[in-house]
Amino acid sequence: MENNAARRTEDIALDLLKFVAAQAHVGTKATGGTGFGVAASSKPDDQVTELLGLYGRCRQAVEGPVK
Repeated sequence: MENNAARRTEDIALDLLKFVAAQAHVGTKATGGTGFGVAASSKPDDQVTELLGLYGRCRQAVEGPVK
């Protein structure tokens, strides 16, 4: 059984998603000042799609091979 003290990559990716989404204002009505984010006119379904895509990218970043 895996060590309970070790964090799963899914948990780390979720924390990364939360950080990036908050910084880029993804999933909120405000647009990001950094050039990232969802436009204010996006539908909730579009925002969910954007967040799921971002989560997938976060998982890839966390699980990717270390060079």
